[in-house]
Amino acid sequence: MPISTKAYLLLLLLFLAMGCSQLPEATPPPQPSPTPIVIVVTPTPLSDAAMAPIDIEEQLITNLYARVSPAVVHITAQIVTMDFFFGPTPREGTGSGFVVDTTGHIVTNNHVIEGATSIEVTFSDETTVPAEVIGTDPFNDLALLMPASLPPTVAPLEMASSAELQVGQRAIAIGNPFGLEQTLTTGVISALGRPLQLDEGRFVFNVIQTDAAINPGNSGGPLLDSRGRLIGVNTAIRREAEGIGFAVPVDTLKRVMAALIEKGTYPHPWLGLLGYSVTPSLAKALDLPVEEGVLIAQLYRDGPAADAGVLGANRQAIIGNQRVLIGGDIILAVNDQPIDGWLSYLEFIELQTNVGDVVSLTLLREGQEITIELPAGAQP
Repeated sequence: MPISTKAYLLLLLLFLAMGCSQLPEATPPPQPSPTPIVIVVTPTPLSDAAMAPIDIEEQLITNLYARVSPAVVHITAQIVTMDFFFGPTPREGTGSGFVVDTTGHIVTNNHVIEGATSIEVTFSDETTVPAEVIGTDPFNDLALLMPASLPPTVAPLEMASSAELQVGQRAIAIGNPFGLEQTLTTGVISALGRPLQLDEGRFVFNVIQTDAAINPGNSGGPLLDSRGRLIGVNTAIRREAEGIGFAVPVDTLKRVMAALIEKGTYPHPWLGLLGYSVTPSLAKALDLPVEEGVLIAQLYRDGPAADAGVLGANRQAIIGNQRVLIGGDIILAVNDQPIDGWLSYLEFIELQTNVGDVVSLTLLREGQEITIELPAGAQP
């Protein structure tokens, strides 16, 4: 049956509508990528005025090195050690040192030359001469040498005062790290007043901490301020950390050097007693009436403290897994200076007293404060 014109038009429109619904959506035309903007920077040389501080900084260091380095020496020590299987075994130790006075005395660390059978010092002009030991102070790790001769161009280092130092101040080290002669490193003073423990029971007090690179071979060399003046003797490094070195302060060197020249040793003041630091936890455990001070445990027979009537421990107590000697006097002050613990006591005796001085001890005995005066002896 023929389709009418009207029906035909309806079918055509339906077909076109179905086809249009399946057409894909129109895709927008691609957009061009943005063109990157390249900024060209032309370095402008700094003006002479801007460079002046940098030039002054370099001139300060180079001038200091030229003036000071001739006084710094490389020390070589022949040391004989006892090997378990082969007997005496020679070895060579090296370190640094410096000329400290017009007589020609050379300062170094005691551990650099300890046990040496022969010592040689090499100056910056490559002159090498033998040297002999004039005196040693193992407690402060200092030693004094005298070379057989001194080059005419060598001038001793000028000494500053370590009491005037400040944290952040420049620190310059010159020495022979790993045998690399006449090496200069720079840094700052990182801290002051540190106690440095050399071994069991032996401390150097008031040491200077610095981040100037100090390595094996720098031992005994000078630590200098920005004017090239001596502020310390490089002594030790913290092995488990970089950038931490220690120097014996120049004021300690001044204190002991005259005795080393005159007697070969420095007599350290000593009262002849041993004790524990009183802490809040120890005071609680022992029911002590104070939380600071030194609980005297032992007295040396015929020592100054024993002879003066100071009382040591008379019984024992177990605190945790530790045996503690108790019952002795408690040191509260020395020469009216409060003492908060054993390290504080050792520091005061070492730095503030001399052998032969009369020392006043403020003690707590059976709840009562008493004062005992006694002469400081020389530490055996």
